[in-house]
Amino acid sequence: MIGGRVLDAAALIAIASRTSVYAQALVWTAVEEGLVLVVPSSAVAGAWSRLTERDHPVIDVLLGLPVTVVDDLDATRARAVGGMGLDPLDAHALLCASDRGWPLVTGDASRYRDISSGVGIDIEPLP
Repeated sequence: MIGGRVLDAAALIAIASRTSVYAQALVWTAVEEGLVLVVPSSAVAGAWSRLTERDHPVIDVLLGLPVTVVDDLDATRARAVGGMGLDPLDAHALLCASDRGWPLVTGDASRYRDISSGVGIDIEPLP
């Protein structure tokens, strides 16, 4: 069985800004072990807007890795995300994790404190 992790915008920011050794280790472990990293397209947009231009190339590298899968926010997916009644960035990440049964990695676990237990999603906060 293939396993993986879902990365939210806060995790992408931690990876690209190099503020979390754990986040960087997670990416390279995924590459070495063949674990899939799911990145919601809304998380890419959210992270990109908050990062400096200096950090953008790291996002580009991450998105180009063979283990990275971008979950696009097409019309059907957008309705499912919107139907959750949450902030779209949170909802898209939670939906990706729920669909796959994989943990959601985040740099801001407080965003999901009241939500994740009700939907049975494991939240992996970055140290």
